[in-house]
Amino acid sequence: MTEWLLDGLSWLPLAGGLLFFAAGSIGLLRFPDVYSRLHALTKADTLGFGLVAAGLACRAGSLWEVAQLLLIWLLVLASGATACQLLARQAREEEGDG
Repeated sequence: MTEWLLDGLSWLPLAGGLLFFAAGSIGLLRFPDVYSRLHALTKADTLGFGLVAAGLACRAGSLWEVAQLLLIWLLVLASGATACQLLARQAREEEGDG
């Protein structure tokens, strides 16, 4: 019974993560400038991946798997913020040259 309930409840964050991934991708394609595109992509994808990791954590077989998902999510947080900062800095430097 508990296993069935956890499987059922895991679909809610998984579906939410999918929606945030879709919103970030649409924002990347539709927003007018580099900065708003970066904002949409990094914020939506970070939250989307967090929700997917939470949904998968409900389905995990052990605490070790949950810890691995948490570690992966933290690495995605750090790398996404770093990549966004580097891309925004490069865009600003190119604006200054033109």
